[in-house]
Amino acid sequence: MNVTVTPRAALERPEATVVGILLAASLCHALNDTIQSLLPAIYPVLKESYALDFGQIGLITFVFQITASLLQPVVGAVTDKKPQPFSLPIGMTSTLAGLLLLSQATSYPLILVAAAMIGIGSSIFHPESSRVARMASGGRHGLAQSVFQVGGNVGSALGPLLAAFIVVPMGQKSIAWFSLIALAAIIILSRVSFWYRDRRREMASRPARPIHYRYASLSRKRVIASVAVLALLVFSKHFYLASISSYFTFYLIDKFHVSVQSAQLHLFLFLFAAAVGTVAGGPLGDRFGRKLVIWVSILGALPFTLALPYVDLTWTAILSVIIALIISSAFSVIVVFAQELVPHRIGMISGLFFGFAFGVGGLGAALLGELADLTNIEFVYKVCSFLPAIGLLTIFLPNTEKKAA
Repeated sequence: MNVTVTPRAALERPEATVVGILLAASLCHALNDTIQSLLPAIYPVLKESYALDFGQIGLITFVFQITASLLQPVVGAVTDKKPQPFSLPIGMTSTLAGLLLLSQATSYPLILVAAAMIGIGSSIFHPESSRVARMASGGRHGLAQSVFQVGGNVGSALGPLLAAFIVVPMGQKSIAWFSLIALAAIIILSRVSFWYRDRRREMASRPARPIHYRYASLSRKRVIASVAVLALLVFSKHFYLASISSYFTFYLIDKFHVSVQSAQLHLFLFLFAAAVGTVAGGPLGDRFGRKLVIWVSILGALPFTLALPYVDLTWTAILSVIIALIISSAFSVIVVFAQELVPHRIGMISGLFFGFAFGVGGLGAALLGELADLTNIEFVYKVCSFLPAIGLLTIFLPNTEKKAA
């Protein structure tokens, strides 16, 4: 069955890779996620300052990530119908306000409000900036998503490192210095927004032409089922990552008695390796097919996650890096796979998957925090080690065509 695009879908048809815009989107993703990753990175500081238990720590992550996850698909669906190019700097302004409030918060409820404001900014940033990356991709959608997402991985890795050397020794109020990062992102996103507006106008003025969707022959029921499988794969990935990003420092401190700074450096290594893995996933999916890369990325991490809770500190560092390299390559491939399944709802799909990833991470952080209070942090990692087995569901995805490099 051949499908003719509507004018709105035709707007998503790129012609040449716009490297400057793609790099700007990736850089802003790095700046945005550097700010976001400060929150879990300063958990040891907040835990000591406010006498918080693991359940309260998990609730902070839950508020942030649920706020982001609930709004992202809504933002994506609205902007599919009515694009809002300048929503990008507006969303970053919310992140800036939340960051400043976090630096000055004097009570646990204010910390939750600050986390929610950062979450709102994230809910606006991710679906629209993901759309910008696709528009600038020149048809190399996997590569574009990897470049865009590696910015987020780099930012997530830098947050704990900066927290270790700035926030831990200088205290909570030093978080205010990171407002300079948010201001830089607002300036860059303002320039990107002008390009986004002009490109939409330019592409809207061109006549639509028929194209062939990769999955046009699939029934609506099969498309919905495939999207559901992709969502479950995101669940396995991000629920496991929640155990690392929120509790890895506590795990290392509790089991190996390392310092806070040493634990945060180990977290940085994990997150940096995740950034490296993200770069590879998209281009490999473009060349060899999305399904193959998902098989390797999700299920391939299982032997290493199963071994992690039973090794010494040196092997914990080694295995955590291997796990990050393998499992991080999945998300950009999953997002592009879903966009190809529903190509006329790019914003909604991007928002749905970024939002679901945040929501799963938030839910995972809250549940794992309660489990850690009831048992211990090492038991949490033994339970989570089985999560990549969900990768077996990849068998239910439709086969993809190999694409030329």
